[in-house]
Amino acid sequence: MHLPMKKVLFILLGSAVLAGLRAQAQLSEFDEKFKAFDKNSDGTISGDEISGASYLPRLDLNKDGKLTREEALEAVQKMRKLSGNQPSGVGEEPTEGLFKRLDKNGDGKLSADELPNKKWFGGLDVDKDGSVTLEEAAKAIASLRKRGSSVAESSIKPAAEDPSFKEAPQVLKGSEFGVGRMVADIALKSLEGDEIKLSSAAGKNGLVIALFSASCPISGKLAPEMARLEKELQSQGVTMLLLNAPPGQKAEEVTKFIADHKLVSPVAIDSDGTLSQQLAATTTTEVFLLDAARTLIYRGALNDQYGLGYTKDKPQHHYLRDAVAAMLQGEPVEVVATSAPGCALDLPAQKAVASKPVTYHRDIARIVQANCVECHHKGGVGPFALDSYEAVIEHAGMIRKQVERGAMPPWFAAPIEGLAHSPWSNDRSLSERDRADLLAWLGSDRAKGDVADAPKPRVFPSEWSIGKPDEIIAAAKPISIKAEGTMPYQHVTVTTNFPEDRWVRGYEILPTAREVVHHVIVSVHEKGSKVRGGGDEGSQGYWAAYVPGNTKQVYPEGFARKLPAGATVSFQIHYTPNGKAVEDTMRMGLLFAQEPPKYVIHTTALPNARISIPPGEASHVEVAQRTLPTDVNVMAWMAHMHVRGKAFKFEVTLPGGKTEVLLDIPKYDFNWQLRYDYVVPHFLPRGSTVKITAVFDNSTGNPANPDPTQTVRWGQQTFDEMMIGYMEHYTPLNPKIASGGEAHF
Repeated sequence: MHLPMKKVLFILLGSAVLAGLRAQAQLSEFDEKFKAFDKNSDGTISGDEISGASYLPRLDLNKDGKLTREEALEAVQKMRKLSGNQPSGVGEEPTEGLFKRLDKNGDGKLSADELPNKKWFGGLDVDKDGSVTLEEAAKAIASLRKRGSSVAESSIKPAAEDPSFKEAPQVLKGSEFGVGRMVADIALKSLEGDEIKLSSAAGKNGLVIALFSASCPISGKLAPEMARLEKELQSQGVTMLLLNAPPGQKAEEVTKFIADHKLVSPVAIDSDGTLSQQLAATTTTEVFLLDAARTLIYRGALNDQYGLGYTKDKPQHHYLRDAVAAMLQGEPVEVVATSAPGCALDLPAQKAVASKPVTYHRDIARIVQANCVECHHKGGVGPFALDSYEAVIEHAGMIRKQVERGAMPPWFAAPIEGLAHSPWSNDRSLSERDRADLLAWLGSDRAKGDVADAPKPRVFPSEWSIGKPDEIIAAAKPISIKAEGTMPYQHVTVTTNFPEDRWVRGYEILPTAREVVHHVIVSVHEKGSKVRGGGDEGSQGYWAAYVPGNTKQVYPEGFARKLPAGATVSFQIHYTPNGKAVEDTMRMGLLFAQEPPKYVIHTTALPNARISIPPGEASHVEVAQRTLPTDVNVMAWMAHMHVRGKAFKFEVTLPGGKTEVLLDIPKYDFNWQLRYDYVVPHFLPRGSTVKITAVFDNSTGNPANPDPTQTVRWGQQTFDEMMIGYMEHYTPLNPKIASGGEAHF
């Protein structure tokens, strides 16, 4: 049984309303008392003011003889927690107490202005007379409590139990399985006994090596699709080579298999496992896509229709077809490696292969293409190009330094103990083999090798990397960025004119002066709602974002964000002057889904706005945590701090008490605020407590530290600090009730 979306939204709303009412009442009472002691209204209680009550000095956490609002609030909250004078659960404070504290003028009624969120007023004002009595509030809150406590089952199914995830081949990190490497031109024997070399079997645009076994049932099930593919590929300049992988399979069995399924591609016999071993093949259903330069572009499953113990009516993911299409269009392949459900291969023992000296054309150019050139090409965001031998030699010292210290390619997640493969679909780290080969070549005579072994050069779009957008949302006029100093956050709003809701399957944020844009937070406001130009930097979540290392996002099939009809889009932009005055026009390109998605994507923020980092501290720790009010399938995490940020960690304590590390960033880098996207969404049950831990370096040993003598608190500029953990997750879409809002901790 699954609860309808409407009921789930009521539950979330109930939790938010009750928590918000309680928090607002406590804050209002606190602020009134703080103002009463702050007689000169300078925002600090000090001198004679702090001696006005005996308990005030106890709130002075840093013992500097004065109290700021943030310091006093933090101390009061800690004292409440220690004394147990805190409701143990959402909505447990008596309604009457809440009502009295919110009723500021004491008239026995609540107006919209007395509520922390005016949107809640409509739900409390039962008789719609413009005010809320205690009786009305009690009935409404009791109803919300009832809805919240009556949840027997979650409406959200764990991704691991969803067939669209469970039955799909596992996505793998390509560089650990040879993707991006050159495949040697091995000679094999055909079914008729003739010699077949990979170079002679390939078409002008590439070659598909398709493993099969005449006795494997999954090979048989996939054969009709292989027959369709070999004809389609031939017309695209890509040929197929059928590779009979199991050693010792009889020739008559292979011949019958080919005839029964009407396959026409050349058949090669790999009886001694020479090619299978070089490809590190694992099953009889794996396919390998090589481009015209014999660079391995994709390896893994043909599609996801069949596997061990499951059969789908039709495939949901066409891995090989998608890889071929991307290769022919000169675009990066989205999924470069997967497992391939099939019959396991028992290959002969790995033969000793004579090691060849690493050369630029055969090895290094491919490593650099796969890991560096996306940014380091002419017109890219990297400071210099690395798309030629001469360019790599010129910057060899910097390449070696950054690779040795783990700064490049930019990837900062520590391995998670107990996992054989990386859980992150966008893991950019170098494989051990690539790292060793690159450093060995840089430390040698840096041989060029044979230019005939060179990979095909990569071609990059001149503008939109997601392809031509279906719609571009652009600022009406450019913003002037000065040459020096700092700039306050800039706020740009654009009102859309879509007559109906749109589902956005991908976006790219593209400034015209990328060199001065540090980050952009995009929010979406429904038609008629008030748009405020505050600078909370996404502390309530965001709709889209542009940060170093994360400027675009294209969602998996069936996933999308909602852009309501007539919505206003707001851009909060942080510019960092770089010595030259320029102008920038902010743009966001959108890709629309043709139909409503299966899942709606949300981004939730877990901020800690009460951070206080003492001067000189090299490893100051701050913590924040929230308990999830409903089940969640997490798609991605992202951490945000400023230049004093040193490390960041996401952890969860499950309802049974077990604690897990979700993401550990031991060396946080402000210049690369990456998303960490799961291969398979990570399920967190309702009642789980998500904890974020941030470490800040406010010492003289931090070269980016603007002023180690100052206590640092939350603020917009890079010389201030922030602490936000973002969680991207999804909910199933009910076609009748589609919410475009964000869920919050």
